Amino acid sequence: MDIVCSDLEGVFVPEIWINVAEKTGIKELRLTTRDISDYDVLMKKRLSILDEHGLKINDITDVIATMAPLDGAVEFLDWLRSKTQVIVVSDTFVQFAGPLMEKLGRPTLFCHSLSIDPDGKITGYNLRQQDAKKKTAAALKSLNYRVIAFGDSYNDIAMLKEADKGMLFRPPDNVIEEFPQFPVATDYGALKVILEKEFS
Repeated sequence: MDIVCSDLEGVFVPEIWINVAEKTGIKELRLTTRDISDYDVLMKKRLSILDEHGLKINDITDVIATMAPLDGAVEFLDWLRSKTQVIVVSDTFVQFAGPLMEKLGRPTLFCHSLSIDPDGKITGYNLRQQDAKKKTAAALKSLNYRVIAFGDSYNDIAMLKEADKGMLFRPPDNVIEEFPQFPVATDYGALKVILEKEFS
């Protein structure tokens, strides 16, 4: 029995932090897991920047409220969910994801959480577990699922390697070059073709 594990940002919705960077004019917030492979380093840098500029949770969620799924994402996800079970496995946070998941039709989401003080300052982040993406794929395999996974960034690679079948979706050139073992799809049509072969 197949089950799909998919990344969220860059796959179904735009990158949240890039949108925040554009709205606030803080260029350093444009960095994502496409640029920095160590998630802890990336998040500590982000929190430091938020603190330096006095940005709070509402400043982030106000930006997220204006965001929409990527063109074609809802239709593709509807098609995929008609074929098999789908779990979105993301390094985002429950405090960020709500409005976006609503717009995607509320697929199952595994992600992390933030620590927020009474004034709305983001004081830290709490991983659901270390290597959560890889461990999700491994846990599903232990339940006798055949895991198919796709994502776009460094933080997806461990999940793609753990999966029975991994693929990249719209990755940057540096990720393609470093991990040539994964097939690459640059649009939903191409991804659908790859997946249909897996389901047949």
